[in-house]
Amino acid sequence: MQSGLPSPHFERTTLMRNGLYFGMARGWESKSVEAQQAEAIEEKTPRTKLSPEQAAQQRRIEGLELSRQRVLQQLAAAGNPGLRQMFEHALAELDGQINALKSSS
Repeated sequence: MQSGLPSPHFERTTLMRNGLYFGMARGWESKSVEAQQAEAIEEKTPRTKLSPEQAAQQRRIEGLELSRQRVLQQLAAAGNPGLRQMFEHALAELDGQINALKSSS
């Protein structure tokens, strides 16, 4: 009893174009919903306006924190004691700069 229509168990994300049925990739629909929910949450979060000086300081802190992460990765991979010492000094210097910038804000 083939009627040319898909079975009732066919995915509900099926589209019909020119008499042909095309299934949508699984998970696509839920990912779209997830992205929309995340966007809605972001829109509800109030953002404070920063002055140009504050924005520059925030970017500087973020850059230093990224550098700190990179130095931590290099420190973890370093086997040479001299190299480890150099990375530890760099880490201490970055921590000092980050703390100074955060305390001045």
